[in-house]
Amino acid sequence: MANTINNEALLHQLKPKHSNTGTSIFAVMSGLAQQHNAINLSQGFPDFHIEERLSYLLGEAARTGHNQYAPMPGLPALRQAIAADFKKRYNLEIDADHEITITPGATHAIYTAFAAILQPGDEAIVLEPAYDSYIPNIEMNGAVAVPVPLIAPDFRVDWNRVKDAITPRTRAIIVNTPHNPGGAIWSKKDWDYLADLVRDTKIIVLSDEVYEHLIFDGMHHYSVLQHPELRERSFALYSFGKVFNNTGWKIGYCIAPRAYTEAFRRLHQFIAFCVNTPAQVALALHMPNQSAMPVNTQMQLKRDHFLNLIREVPFTIHQPSRGSYFQVAGYERISDLPDMEFAKWLTLEYGVATIPLSAFYKNKKDDKLIRFCFAKKEETLDEAVSRLRGLKAK
Repeated sequence: MANTINNEALLHQLKPKHSNTGTSIFAVMSGLAQQHNAINLSQGFPDFHIEERLSYLLGEAARTGHNQYAPMPGLPALRQAIAADFKKRYNLEIDADHEITITPGATHAIYTAFAAILQPGDEAIVLEPAYDSYIPNIEMNGAVAVPVPLIAPDFRVDWNRVKDAITPRTRAIIVNTPHNPGGAIWSKKDWDYLADLVRDTKIIVLSDEVYEHLIFDGMHHYSVLQHPELRERSFALYSFGKVFNNTGWKIGYCIAPRAYTEAFRRLHQFIAFCVNTPAQVALALHMPNQSAMPVNTQMQLKRDHFLNLIREVPFTIHQPSRGSYFQVAGYERISDLPDMEFAKWLTLEYGVATIPLSAFYKNKKDDKLIRFCFAKKEETLDEAVSRLRGLKAK
């Protein structure tokens, strides 16, 4: 008789490489939404179609034979299109051959950048609440994540706490602007503060700028690449999914100085090697021809529509989102439940899935805040808030 495999015993033989146990909160809440037929305002993805021309270009690339491996750094045409875009928007000179690498999504780029620079025992500062891949990525490379809380509910940086977190073992700091989940954006002054702190150190900056196009109310995105001093010690990380509403294509890119890019590619070639060729062709052809309605205008209309609707429900909007797909709301007038329990209760009882902010903290800090994704069709937002109108203040 064949031996019965004890999966539990086998699992215990595999030592975890990071402290985050269980399934990602995004998978948990999306699964709960599907199970209970709830409207999914939890995971950050649009529920509307991408531009028809971009769809056409993808199919045309496949039909015309672009179906084999792309070059490891990415198609030259796409890297050149990115360089031209940064010249146009930021007046920055980017070396398409030696400073840009195409990746299978920004999350891959974040992991690869950490892997390129971290050694066991190094420390990396994480500003929380933070995207949930940061700390596992740091720990999987044998380093120690050092969380520093942002100032809720507007998620400003407490620069004194950042300064206090720096030690001789600090090797990296990862920042995110526009911020997920909080919707805050960095000013030029923030970059100047960071430059003052890392000057004369060996600290490398990872700048997660995947929502750079989604800036609202006439404000501006300041990239780490626009800061001459920081640019020389930074990986800047981006996602096409947030620009063209095609998150499922999973294509991003990394911009970094030549030496950093060489270190990045040494690992990238063995983790992914290359990225979907037809999609790269389509993006390279589409980038010079942006939508008649820029994505920031499109998404601000959705944010404004959601904020106008949610005023009828006793949530607290401490600050309208300044960028990203997301709006944070307080529920202290509705319930005393911990935020994880409240988010699950809202999904089961009212049919709307959200993300509890405690999921973005290593210590599960609970400020009675949840995150809504407003990157949805108007009718989706209308129906979601219609369901929430049954909520009453305590």
